[in-house]
Parts: sequence; C-alpha cells; structure tokens
Amino acid sequence: MFIYNTLTRKKEQLKTIEEGKVKIYACGPTVYNFIHIGNARPLCVFDTLRNYLEYRGYDVTFVQNFTDIDDKIIKRANEEGISFSDVTKKYIAEYWTDVKGMNIREATVHPKATENIDEIIEMVKDLEEKGFAYEVDGDVYFRTKKFSEYGKLSHQPLEDLAAGARIAIGDIKEDPMDFALWKAAKPDEPSWDSPWGEGRPGWHIECSAMNRKYLGKTIDIHCGGQDLIFPHHENEIAQSETCNGVPFANYWMHNGYINVDNVKMSKSLGNFKTVRDVANVYGYEPIRYLMIASHYRKPINYSIDVIEQCKASLERLYNCKENLENYIAAAPEGGLSDSAKEKCEAKREEFIAAMDDDLNTADALAAVFELVREANTAVNQKASKADAECYLNMFGELTKVLGLVYNDEKDDLDETVEALIEQRTKARAEKNWAEADRIRNELKAMGIILKDTPQGVTWSKE
Repeated sequence: MFIYNTLTRKKEQLKTIEEGKVKIYACGPTVYNFIHIGNARPLCVFDTLRNYLEYRGYDVTFVQNFTDIDDKIIKRANEEGISFSDVTKKYIAEYWTDVKGMNIREATVHPKATENIDEIIEMVKDLEEKGFAYEVDGDVYFRTKKFSEYGKLSHQPLEDLAAGARIAIGDIKEDPMDFALWKAAKPDEPSWDSPWGEGRPGWHIECSAMNRKYLGKTIDIHCGGQDLIFPHHENEIAQSETCNGVPFANYWMHNGYINVDNVKMSKSLGNFKTVRDVANVYGYEPIRYLMIASHYRKPINYSIDVIEQCKASLERLYNCKENLENYIAAAPEGGLSDSAKEKCEAKREEFIAAMDDDLNTADALAAVFELVREANTAVNQKASKADAECYLNMFGELTKVLGLVYNDEKDDLDETVEALIEQRTKARAEKNWAEADRIRNELKAMGIILKDTPQGVTWSKE
C-alpha cells in the first residue's frame, strides 16, 4: 500500500515498524458540543483506513483521544451552570450516538486528557530538564526556536510561521511562537497539582503524552484533518521528538476540508451543520457515503443536492443486495461458472488496487458499482444460484471494508406487515387488482413502500 505522507509530500510505500502490525493515532474531538460534518470526515476516512488494513491482514492498534479539558469546555460549563465533567460526559454520549449511526467502530483505546495528567506532567518535566521548556508564573512554554526542524510538517520556515503569530501586550512568553505546555489555574477553573502549581495541560501536549503511553515513542501513522497540520501536529512533532529523541510518526495522513454550498463552514455564516442535524433529515449512512465518495485529500462540498445524490447511490447498493437475496431464495441450482468467478475476482483486484493507491475510496466505490452492474445482469439473465451467491458474497466483502450497506430494515418488519404483503401477493395471483391496490395503499399509510420486481415483491420504509 502507498500512502501520501504530508511530511515528505510524496506517496510512500507503507512499511510498518513491526511486521504485520500498524500503530495509528487519530486526533479526536474536543467534547463540548455535537460533532459537525467537518469532524465526520476524518472519523469516516480513518475508520475506513483501519478497516482496509485489517482486511489486508494487518493487526491494527487504533488510538483516538477525547480532549476533555479545554477553554471551550470550560466556557460551555459556565454557560450551562454545570461542571466541566458533566459537559464532557454529555457530549461523549452524544458522540457515540453519531459515530455508531455512521458505522464507525470504537478505537482500540479512547484515552482522555484528564485521565493522563501524570503522563502529561512527566513529559513537560522532561522538556524542562532538557532546556526546551520554561516556566513563568505557573505557565510552562515550549521554546519553539530551539527545535531546529520546526515547520517540517507544514513545510514553512519558522520566520514565515512567526509572521502570522500575534503576541498580546504584556505577554510573558520569551517568543511569540512559543506554545503552552501547562497553564496556570485561573479562579474557579478545574485544575490539577503539578511542580509548577495548580493548573491544567495545554492542548498539544496531551496527544504527545497519550501517543507515548499507548503506542510508544514512534508510531506508524498519525491522522487528522488538514486544519491540524499547523499548529497542532507541528507542535506535537516538536515536543515529542525533543522529549523522546526519535522520530514521532513515520507517516502523516490529512484529509481535506469540507465546504457547505461551496462556502467554508462557520457558525458566523450560519452554514454550520452538525452530524445530528443532517442525520435527522437524511439518515446517517448518506453522511458516511459522502465522506468517502471522494479521495480523502480532496476538498468536498456538502449541499442538499449532494446528500440526495448520496442517498440515491446507497439505494442502488441496497437494491442490488436485495435483488440478489431474493433471487437466491428461488434461483436454479448449478455450479459456479468461470465467468462469474472471474468477474468477481477482477472487481476485488480493482478495489484493492484503488485502496492501495493512497486509500482511493472513490475508485474503490467505482469498482463496487461495476460489480453491482455485473450482478444485476447476472440476475436478469437467470444465472445459477452459485453465481448469484458469488456476486452477493463479493458485494458484502467490499462494502464491509467501506463501512457501507449496514442497515437491514427487514429486521423490523412485523407480522402484521408480513401478513398484508402475503395477502396482496395472493390477490395479484387471483388477478384481484382492486384488493391488491387496497393493500398497497394500506401499507403505504403505514410507511411501507412496495416494489414489484421479476424476483418478487421488495419493500422499504419511507
């Protein structure tokens, strides 16, 4: 597999630290609100990366953190008149509702910043002892200019990065580019005891500390959104490599931005879309489809038209699965033909070639839809049961890697609806069209839509 490495700006063959194993760290959300569709993209993309690596036989350790102490969390707690821990508990629960809806698996470990304070303090102490950190009035800062390779991930010299920095009047930092490792406690803020007094960790240090604790000093792949390249990931590299004396991550993968109606998403513009808001109208699976329908490094655009197109594409996938299942139930017996076997294996090879080329999910989806076309043709041509099963098995294998086609609505079909469909089928057989139409309308009033196909009656919920 080849991966585009942000650090080197080129595609590189994946060579893991330990053969057959991959250690991945993905930056998780700051839990003070519902996750938005910008958060959803790295969640879906790197969940798919994990699925694919496991599909190819790797043993994957996947770590994704929760930032559960932060200025935004404290502000939300003050606004709602509750503790910061109540805020994080609430929004972590909401997070699980959304990610499970998008068929995103739990990470191997979901560490929280507040559960790793000792490890964070230990790392800050190490940096201070090495002369890369300094304390002023309970705050501890990292000496950015002392790390000679600062800027190597964002590919900008320190002078250019510093030109965009701002220093407040009376700021106590030695240099505007220095960043906080530890923050002195303010009145009525949550804090922990430390060698520098009561305080709390800075944002960047938590990921470095948790990487080291759960994955080791050097990891295989570090993931995140493009917006994290600078300063978050740049700072992670500086503090980790200074502290540990070895490379921090061998590969850096960053997904592109999301626009809404071709405009950058922001609360001030009123185009801010949470995953929950979109899911309440369109469901969760179209969101996942949208996030992997394009190559992960390209920007994508959310709009009503686009999400409707995603729903339509998913319907094609579900129709294929349903048609195959219905056909197999009454298909003529027969052995697996060389043609069906070759076509299925060819689509698997195309799928793998696409995913091996820097996780090209767009081309991988194209291979799946070509498989759908072949499967539909086989059903129309009255293929053998074994051929249909081959197509269905390959369809399930490939869509599972992408995390798609995971909703089985038939599980909810109750006995009343089953009986009505059976009655309608009988009425049609007796050419009692008025009764058949009456039952169809009754089912429609219940939210059940029927579709008559050559393979029998299929249904879906409105």
